[in-house]
Amino acid sequence: MDIQGTVAHGFEPVQNAFAKNFETLGDRGAAVTVYRDGHRVVDLWAGTRDVDGTEPWDHGTAQIVRSATKGVAAAVLLLLHQRGELDLDAPVGEWWPEYKAAGKERTTVWHLLAHRAGVPALDRPLTPEQAADLAFAARAVAAQAPVWEPGTDHGYHAQTYSWLTAELVRRVTGRSVGEWIATEIAGPVNADFWLGLPPAEAARVGRVGRIDPPESGAGGLRARPKRAVSEAYADPGSLTRRAFGAITPAPDENDAGYRAAVLPASNGIATADGLARVYASLIGEVDGGVRLFTPETVELARGERSAGADRVLVIGTRFGLGYMLDGSASPLLSRASFGHPGRGGALGFADPESGVAFGYVTNGFRKSVTADPRAQALVRAVRTSIAAA
Repeated sequence: MDIQGTVAHGFEPVQNAFAKNFETLGDRGAAVTVYRDGHRVVDLWAGTRDVDGTEPWDHGTAQIVRSATKGVAAAVLLLLHQRGELDLDAPVGEWWPEYKAAGKERTTVWHLLAHRAGVPALDRPLTPEQAADLAFAARAVAAQAPVWEPGTDHGYHAQTYSWLTAELVRRVTGRSVGEWIATEIAGPVNADFWLGLPPAEAARVGRVGRIDPPESGAGGLRARPKRAVSEAYADPGSLTRRAFGAITPAPDENDAGYRAAVLPASNGIATADGLARVYASLIGEVDGGVRLFTPETVELARGERSAGADRVLVIGTRFGLGYMLDGSASPLLSRASFGHPGRGGALGFADPESGVAFGYVTNGFRKSVTADPRAQALVRAVRTSIAAA
């Protein structure tokens, strides 16, 4: 595999791991970028732009990052709090009165961010067209009765996170969350990240698709999920299936209309550098420029708010405010890390103790939900590089 890009001295293990992802883990087109202390130390890409094509991936190739979008959307709410425009402990209904319906009047903003709101699924799933109509979707989630009393338990809000966060941002700011990200996050830090893909950028985005892991080989053995997990995903009536099926039928992620929609749970589009650069800007100045989070906001992001058995994912998860934390569901660089994976592929995170920010994007999505083996191989290589420094 012809690997393109640059690697700073000491980070060669990341390049080796990236090459092995193509050799043994089935990657077809991907990129990885790592920043340390605000400076790029790894910037690699290889393979094809489209999962089913032959055109080479180039430095500007972007891909949909699925739930890795959630971490960037969470930054919007935390920045609004940092600026004094949003109280994380206040009820959501203070800005969104309709949300008080059906026993949700005590739901706070931080409950939404920590997946404790109790509305991971809808009694009546939305079509892709309805999901993209944020006003329609907001009415649906506001009317939904919670599965558990808000704040008392946690479960991954795989799709409903879109409408919860998007409507709250609109109520607080009068702007869409996609516009807010463009003007207050991606623009100031010069990051290639879009929520609501502009037509001018459409040609940069590759086609994504499902890939299966190799049957065998070094690091390529098919993993067998725990029985409870596999049963939850197989049962159409389970909370797991209902949460992931809140949009039914599943949208076509290669459709231009879907890519132009604003769904902060699932359809952000980024380059690896763009994703890593956003996280780098959360914990420090990037290339001597902008820092977004204060140290106090970093502590809010990575402070544990939910932990233990997840009502939706059926495994143990740890969440801060909008971010997955290091753990079995999403192993990151250290217990100080905070970030978010995208189902079956992408990963972005920051580690404030080491000064590392990480972004991995791919056009091939595997069946895994959280800890994708390709991203994890790269994280281990980053850890090795830092330990050897």
